[in-house]
Amino acid sequence: MALTDTKIRGLKPTDRDIKVSDEKGLFLLVKKTGGKYWRMKYRYLGKEKTLAIGVYPTTTLAQARAARDEARSLIANDVDPMAQRKAAKLAKQEASANSFKAIALEWRHKRKPGAPTSEKRLAAILERDLFPTLGTMPVNTVKPTDVLRALRKIENRGALETAKKARQATGQIFRYAIATGRADANPATDLKDALKTATTQHYAALTDPKDVGRLMAAIHSYQATPAVMAAIRLAPLFFCRPGELRQMEWREVNLDEARIEIPAGKMKMSQDHIIPLSTQALDILRELEPVTGKSPYLFPNARSLSRPMSDNGLRIALRTMGYTKEQMTPHGFRAMARTLLDEVLGFPVDWIEHQLAHAVKDANGRAYNRTRHLDNRRKMMQAWADYLDTLRLEIDNVVPISAAKGK
Repeated sequence: MALTDTKIRGLKPTDRDIKVSDEKGLFLLVKKTGGKYWRMKYRYLGKEKTLAIGVYPTTTLAQARAARDEARSLIANDVDPMAQRKAAKLAKQEASANSFKAIALEWRHKRKPGAPTSEKRLAAILERDLFPTLGTMPVNTVKPTDVLRALRKIENRGALETAKKARQATGQIFRYAIATGRADANPATDLKDALKTATTQHYAALTDPKDVGRLMAAIHSYQATPAVMAAIRLAPLFFCRPGELRQMEWREVNLDEARIEIPAGKMKMSQDHIIPLSTQALDILRELEPVTGKSPYLFPNARSLSRPMSDNGLRIALRTMGYTKEQMTPHGFRAMARTLLDEVLGFPVDWIEHQLAHAVKDANGRAYNRTRHLDNRRKMMQAWADYLDTLRLEIDNVVPISAAKGK
């Protein structure tokens, strides 16, 4: 007699497992522990087998019967439903192991990591922008239209530069998949022209000597916490990237040898970098050490010595001095130094580029090492600090006409 939901609900466990038949091989196994499991008995190639279908009530009576009918249809077509299920499971496992997400994580683990900020941005691109669309897809089934669909979502929120970096990362992932035999083609290759082009935005910077003199005078008279005051005074002297400045650690400072050595892991180009210290920079650091020396960082966070100053610290300082984001930015100190060291002080561009920690290569295409032109760069950094003092003093020594008349 066929089962009904009422009869199934009324079945109680006994001191042993019992089988209650439905029809066409389907039955309910009632375990002595109380569980109720759908099973189907069938014969294939003369051998009796039992197929697990589901657990009641998660799998309803109607669903169990539908699964049974599907299994019977496979048998009628000379397919063993149990073998077919195992094959489907293996195919799913293989697809998961070769999914875009699995390959991407494998690629990221094996590649040489970049700077912490770059790695953080890459992780965000993968998790937020690429995995939701491409993550579960077998890597060898991803088409250019699939990749473009993921990139369009990034474009639609206005993050054009992120979309560009996401395409680049996707291309690298597929090149890795091809190299390891998991894919035959790179669907990201032909998408470069399909993306919107971001308008290049340069960081605002002051490059006129008089304007720089006024800025240095404002910095010299600026009052804030010791860490912020030191950071804003050292920013033009070091002209390193703002993130590199605020995350500097005391262990990287060598006052005796007048240099700061930043390890490759903290640099954008993943290469060790040396900043020679001018006498002005040394004076600032020696005054700062008794104040923040108990922190790992030169410029610790106001709320916690174990964290560096926030990335808004220098920006807020400039705004407080009256400089808008269209006039000057923390990153603008680099452009300021790059321009004046070349056009006014006449230092070789090669020295300047090395001190900016740009990816400079020699005639044979080899990257220069961290000590390249170091003695000359040391002289350049001292000349730069002296020049900034000169510009500041020219502003400080200007006496307003009204003040002169009152003497």
